[in-house]
Amino acid sequence: MRVFVTGGTGFIGSAVVSELLNEGHEVIGLARSDASASALALVGAEPLRGSLDDLSILRGGAARADGVVHLAFNNVSPTNDIAAASKTELATIETIGAELEGSDKPFVVTSGALALARLGRLGTELDAGISDFPRFAAELATLDLASRGIRSSIIRLAPSVHSDQDKHGFVSRLIAIAREKGKSAYVGDGSNRWPAVHQLDVAKLYRLALEGAPAGSRLHGVGEEGIPFREIAEAVGRNLNLPSESITAEEAQAHFGFLAMFIVMDAPTSSDITQKLLNWNIEGPGLIEDIDRGHYFKS
Repeated sequence: MRVFVTGGTGFIGSAVVSELLNEGHEVIGLARSDASASALALVGAEPLRGSLDDLSILRGGAARADGVVHLAFNNVSPTNDIAAASKTELATIETIGAELEGSDKPFVVTSGALALARLGRLGTELDAGISDFPRFAAELATLDLASRGIRSSIIRLAPSVHSDQDKHGFVSRLIAIAREKGKSAYVGDGSNRWPAVHQLDVAKLYRLALEGAPAGSRLHGVGEEGIPFREIAEAVGRNLNLPSESITAEEAQAHFGFLAMFIVMDAPTSSDITQKLLNWNIEGPGLIEDIDRGHYFKS
């Protein structure tokens, strides 16, 4: 299968591209820069220069492919406009969807498990998510494509996708904050839970979704249903030889910055339906084990 991939040089995307190539697929990768184009070419993918704002490029990439995996997103940062990023994502989905309409080709789109953060219980693939989640509209647009002759699916990723290649994810940022502040903090009693998944496990899930997910599927890229945030903070503190301390919700903004809104979320999430549907087996280490391996703390 020839697969058009956006975000193919990112932390998750690079693993997805390698998984696809290793399993005999061809990859056309969207490349925003010469460096990204070189990285794609180096692993055997075909670079296609452009960005998510180049809708004609997106349409052309989709037209040449037997399926599409959409991973790129303008990540949340102190200066990032989440509303603008979400608008761009919706335009991307609509543009690629228009090209794939009636083809029965697979179109796998990325979302987040934090869409289920306020359910107050274990979230499953049957849950629609919260309507004010930034990627909620993109989820609905993707699933709606199933009625237009596209084998569309969404993958809700755990907030912590981890491995020894993680340099800019949530865990790396928590470590940087702990180093700066001199302590590894959690809010309140730290009982709020974060799901997690290893990078290589989730890369395999993208391939399996591309190859066999039914149209309109909600899938969960989750290996561990929910790790108490206090345990994550304690693992970071233990490896940095720093204290792990509770802070109040009022102190969280000053300590964690723009990440504070995510730090306090409780989002236990199941992937049982996904695992059974696609015969997806979790093989990588858990998050705490991965943190304790020490690679996150090497300069």
